[in-house]
Amino acid sequence: MRRIIAGAGGLGLALILSQFPEYAQQYAQRLGGAVDELRIVTEDFDQAAAAGGLNREQALGRYEGSADNFIVGRGTAMAATFVRYEQLSATLAQIQGAGPVERFQSLPAYLDTDIGRRTLEAYKPAVPVTVEGILYAGGGFILGYLVLSGLWRFCALPFKRKRREAYR
Repeated sequence: MRRIIAGAGGLGLALILSQFPEYAQQYAQRLGGAVDELRIVTEDFDQAAAAGGLNREQALGRYEGSADNFIVGRGTAMAATFVRYEQLSATLAQIQGAGPVERFQSLPAYLDTDIGRRTLEAYKPAVPVTVEGILYAGGGFILGYLVLSGLWRFCALPFKRKRREAYR
C-alpha cells in the first residue's frame, strides 16, 4: 500500500515539476514582450527629447518644472516606466543566461507579480519532450515518492510498535 501511495505521489510531483520548463519559457516570452514594448516607449521618448535638443534627464526635468500637475504626473509616470524597463531588461537577461537548475532556483526571485500572474492565467500545460522537462519529471517522481514513502512510514510508526508488543 505504501508503494502505491508513494508512487502516486511521485507521479503527481513528476507531472507538476515537468511543467516548470514550459512555464519558465512562457514567462520569458511574456517578459520579453513587455521589455520590447517598454523599449519602444523609451526609444520614442529619447528620440523626441533629442529632437528638442535634450537628453532624457533634461526632458524629465521639464516635466517636473511644469506648473501643470498633469504634466508633472506624466513626467513621474515616464520616469517609472524607464525604471521598470531597466529592471525587466535585467531580469530577462538573467533568465536567458541561466541554466535549467539556475532558472529553477532563481525564477521565484525574478517573478514580476503582474507578468507572473498573467502567465499563470494564460498557462497551457505541455508534454515534456525536452531533456530539461524529462529531468524535472524524473526529479519530481523521485522526490514525491521519497517524501510520501517517508511520511507513510512515519505515520505508521505508532502502529508498528503496537504490533510488536502484541506478538511478545
